[in-house]
Amino acid sequence: MPGLSGRMSTIVKAKISKLLDRAEDPGETLEYSYQKQVELLQNVKKGIADVVTSKKRLEIQEGNIKQQVVKLDTQARQALAAGQEDLARMALERKNVAQTELQSLDSQIGDLQKQQEQLTESEQKLKTKIEQFRSKKEVIKAQYSAAEAQVKIGEAATGIGRGMEDTGLAIQRAKDKTEELQARASAIDELTASGALDDLTDNRTQLDRELAQISSTSQVEDELAKLKAEVGPSEVGTGEPSKQIEPGESEPSK
Repeated sequence: MPGLSGRMSTIVKAKISKLLDRAEDPGETLEYSYQKQVELLQNVKKGIADVVTSKKRLEIQEGNIKQQVVKLDTQARQALAAGQEDLARMALERKNVAQTELQSLDSQIGDLQKQQEQLTESEQKLKTKIEQFRSKKEVIKAQYSAAEAQVKIGEAATGIGRGMEDTGLAIQRAKDKTEELQARASAIDELTASGALDDLTDNRTQLDRELAQISSTSQVEDELAKLKAEVGPSEVGTGEPSKQIEPGESEPSK
């Protein structure tokens, strides 16, 4: 089914693109592009060096042929002066071939010179572009690093906020449970004191506890009456302390 296969292809490409986006590091990509441009610049420089080498080789060859032309011209003159016209003609013919070769070499040297100039100009332009790219690359990398750090700080802050929220809830729950336990303990103490709730550590019955309370109250009243008798009715309620009788001292007469 053409429609289904096309859809599947689109989905696969979308998934792959998403994976590549996650794996791609802009800094690494920029550095790779920069290295490729530097390699291209090196190739241009190598090309310039090759052209210059070829031009120098032709120039050396040209110099040798020029010397040969001068030599052949001299030989032709000497042969003609010696009356050897055939040798003079042969020397001139060789001179003519050498001059033709010189013209070809001169043309080739001129072409190589143009190539050298073009490559040198291209090198300068490429160096300028690479330098601009390098500066821009560093700016983009710095911006990306700053944005990445900001995202990480934001994510960390979000995590801290969520953690503090959870901690706050935990503290509130602990506080609620503490207050609940305190209220329960207070209620138990109150019920135990009122007798509504038996103290399991006390083996006495409710009647025993009530009788003990009555006995304690009666004992207090008896002690109070005895104390009043010792103090005397005239000193009760005066607010003045009674005089203590020291041993060996007789009680003063009234």
